[in-house]
This record gives sequence, C-alpha cells and structure tokens, in this order.
Amino acid sequence: MKIPAKVFSEVITHLFKKPATTAYPFEKAKLFPNYRGRIDFDSPKCIGCQICVRVCPAKAIEIPLSAHQPPAAAPAEGQPAAAAKKKFDCIMKLDHCVFCAQCVESCPKKALLMTQDFELASVNRKELRRHYK
Repeated sequence: MKIPAKVFSEVITHLFKKPATTAYPFEKAKLFPNYRGRIDFDSPKCIGCQICVRVCPAKAIEIPLSAHQPPAAAPAEGQPAAAAKKKFDCIMKLDHCVFCAQCVESCPKKALLMTQDFELASVNRKELRRHYK
C-alpha cells in the first residue's frame, strides 16, 4: 500500500514544479553566442584559395568560379590592363557538414562565417545543398 501513496506524492510534487522542457516551436530557443549553426558565405571577400575545401573533414564545401564575372576595368592611358578580381561561389552541402567550423577558422579573408541558424531539417535532400552566389 506504500506504492500508491508514493506515486500520489510524486504527482503532487511535479504539479507545482516548473516544467523541465521548453515550448520550443512557439518560443525561440536561447543559443549561446558561439553556437555553430549553418555556415554563410560572403562572396566579395573570397579569393578562391580553396583552403576551406582542403580542411573540411566532411568534404561539404565546393568553391567554384562564378559564372558571372565582373568586367575588367578600363586601363589608364599608358598603363597595362589590370585583371579584374575573380568572383567565386560557394556550394555548401549541409547534409554532409558536421558544423566543426574548421572552414571558418581557416579562411584567411573571413569569407565564411557561422550563423545562429539551426533549423535545417528537411525531407528534401536538395534543399540541404545551398549555392551561395
């Protein structure tokens, strides 16, 4: 007969306690400042060195030359033509990424950065392949 009394006292105790879970879909989760979420790409900063591609343990990054290159600037009179800065894209395979931030830490121009975005679940695998231009 001790078991029902123990269960009843446990129920009464938990009735007045603060819930252990959060109301996640209805209120945003509180993240730490250094949380490693989805990786973002800043194309104008990228120099195409491919260091991020080499250090990625999951092989989740590709840095191809952009299809839309900026036009070359007109050279000044008597000066040789200056080559235009090449533009690069980033293809990020989020289904491969382990969010270790090795690419972000190794980028010499800080073209890659970690965001606070963690809601990346998808039933369509193609949505997990992001092409940043």
